[in-house]
Amino acid sequence: MAIVGYARVSTTDQSLDIQIEQLKAAGCKKIFSEKASGSKSDREQLNTLLEYVREGDTVICTKMDRIARSTKHLLNIVDRLKQQNIAFKVLNINLDTATPTGKLMLTMLGAIAEFERELMLERQKEGIQKAKTDGKYKGRKPTARMQKDKILVLLGQDKKKADIARELGIGLSSVYRIINDMK
Repeated sequence: MAIVGYARVSTTDQSLDIQIEQLKAAGCKKIFSEKASGSKSDREQLNTLLEYVREGDTVICTKMDRIARSTKHLLNIVDRLKQQNIAFKVLNINLDTATPTGKLMLTMLGAIAEFERELMLERQKEGIQKAKTDGKYKGRKPTARMQKDKILVLLGQDKKKADIARELGIGLSSVYRIINDMK
């Protein structure tokens, strides 16, 4: 059973030293660290840590915002760890998913995140409806249809439909839709 740490700072001019000291003091023998924006969910060292840990291990970070970009992201990470019987601890708030209190705190975080998401979607729907009523909402621009002429030229060059889609950065179904519209 290993105690594994994760440390992250957002920019290259920031230092990981304080986090690494705290993780070592908490008993971490292996520490994954990186200098990467928290807005990225796909971080190399975080992914490596998630592949490295095994059943019975404990993952520790100094603050929640060091490991996750949002509550939803945090819950996804913790759920993945839980499925592998891996405990998760956050030092600054004394969260430990191996304890009943830690599990309760995490459940509450999950409920709050879901509530926030539903409120955001509701506000978004209301905003779109108002914009439609005011005649300001046109929807997403039809990016593939704007490339109709290019698609037709490439088809005239006997290029495969999949190659056209890849070259223009559009979906294959969009290529077929434009061809069908021409018929």
